[in-house]
Amino acid sequence: MPITLRARDLMDANVVFSDASTTVIEAVRKMVELNVWSLVVQKQGLPAGVVTERDILRRCVAKGLRMEGVKLEEIMTAPLISIPPDAHIGEVMEKMVEKGIRRVYVIENGKVVGRITQTMLFEDSLNVMESLSSMRYHL
Repeated sequence: MPITLRARDLMDANVVFSDASTTVIEAVRKMVELNVWSLVVQKQGLPAGVVTERDILRRCVAKGLRMEGVKLEEIMTAPLISIPPDAHIGEVMEKMVEKGIRRVYVIENGKVVGRITQTMLFEDSLNVMESLSSMRYHL
């Protein structure tokens, strides 16, 4: 019987949102306080994009912009790359490689319900391989 992992099995439901009009410095403070390194940017309550620590460094800090004067909507990556909760893990990996991204967001009924990062995929894949390896010795 094949083992099928789906996005919902791996996703982290701890997704943090911020309004598009939030300044970069406010976003950084929120990220540090909540120990997250990406924020889903919302416009009028809908997901519009994502801002990561990398976006902040490349699109704000490296350009010498004042974090107090730059809004998230000015540096966000858009659109938000998403997948349905029932997507197979292979589809998730394929989308990440195809788009050259490090995270995808799981959307169900029009709402962001989770995220999957490259690190999570690596850790979960390693866990599965270790489990399968140990099963071989117990059969």
